Amino acid sequence: MPFRIGLSGLNAASADLEVTGNNIANTGTTGFKQSRAEFADVFAQAYGGISKTAIGSGVRLAATTQQFSQGNIEYTENSLDLAINGQGFFVLSDDGGRVFSRAGEFQIDRNGYVVNSSGQRLQVYEPVDKGVTDTKFNSGVMSDLQLEFGDRAPAATTSVDAVMNLTSDAMPPVDSAGALIADIDINDPDTYNYSTSVAVYDSLGTSRTMTLYYQKTGIAAVPPDPVTSDPGKWKVYAELDGLIDGSTLDPSQTIDIVFDSNGKIDTAATTGLPFKPKFDLENNYLPSNGATIGPVDLTAAPPAATNEVTIDISSLTQYGTKYSVSDLSQDGFTTGRLSGFDVDQTGVVFARYTSGQSAALGKVALANFKNPQGLQQLGNNNWAETFAAGDPIYGDPGTSNLGLIQSGGLEASNVDLAAELVNLITAQRNFQANDQTISTADEITQTIINIR
Repeated sequence: MPFRIGLSGLNAASADLEVTGNNIANTGTTGFKQSRAEFADVFAQAYGGISKTAIGSGVRLAATTQQFSQGNIEYTENSLDLAINGQGFFVLSDDGGRVFSRAGEFQIDRNGYVVNSSGQRLQVYEPVDKGVTDTKFNSGVMSDLQLEFGDRAPAATTSVDAVMNLTSDAMPPVDSAGALIADIDINDPDTYNYSTSVAVYDSLGTSRTMTLYYQKTGIAAVPPDPVTSDPGKWKVYAELDGLIDGSTLDPSQTIDIVFDSNGKIDTAATTGLPFKPKFDLENNYLPSNGATIGPVDLTAAPPAATNEVTIDISSLTQYGTKYSVSDLSQDGFTTGRLSGFDVDQTGVVFARYTSGQSAALGKVALANFKNPQGLQQLGNNNWAETFAAGDPIYGDPGTSNLGLIQSGGLEASNVDLAAELVNLITAQRNFQANDQTISTADEITQTIINIR
């Protein structure tokens, strides 16, 4: 019996050494979770025996359990490196089957799929509205995350926002004879007070320059007659580059605005709001590339572009300060190619394009289990669900008890190397002590044999 007890102790100490050695070997493994050897005593009692005098029969390895504590996040310069700060597992597709991992070392394969070193594809929730940034996600269906390397289609400009101040003390343009100039000539700066330009895009992504011209019109004579003059009146003209005859104003591209005594646009006295100048790219503008501009009228048969651009001039002011442009922006963009992508802490993957646009490609799906220690280890930093672990609970990062995503970072192994080295010494001492038990039992047996 002593030999058997000592042998069980040797086996237990050897298992403890193996578990400790495995932890030490995986100190640098991304997402690795350290294991702990758990032992149980062996107690054998014969039928009818007396428990008060029964002696144990040794020790056995009861279980090797993993400890799912958080590992440190080490930051990298690769946006494809993902770490989970909190509970949860990445969901990976392995030839149609699902496996789970804490290792976020991802890369792109030849087909554009985001995969790990084993070729397993990262699972995401697909966006409801593809090609835009602000969208919801279909959390009921998971799919492989795939990057698109083709050109991103351009979008024609549909609206322009103009925020600027027109000086209240401005005087109307006059000719060399001192007569008021009635019409704007874009080729003659003396026919208008101010102008400002913004780049807009047609439906083929071609950049065109839209210029807004401002002419003071409310003063009928110079010097102004305080009785008949209206210093709050201006004429605004919108022009696209390539106009064949710039000396003739198109009424559809012109609006007369009136400011009140507070320097704000008087919407009651101003007709034609919102300002929607109409541009005919095919007939009036060069070069003609068959493109259109503005939104598409879906009620037409067939649907066609309106060639109208809405210019929001509601924020124009007429204060006593100098002429200034605070904002002049538009919503169109040219053709773009994928330049990179980012992942925010909620797991949304954004693609960035050379056109300055971005689009949501999906949201990283996470899974959790009631008993993570019941998961089956598969190697290669993967686990598989089991009956003991419970059914996987899928969700978005940052919801319920799931952690957040850290892009450009990797979760390091949670192995405490100093503690493992101490465990190594302890396991070695246990092995030596059990070896001593066998040696002592051998000496006792030899003594008994030598009795004559």
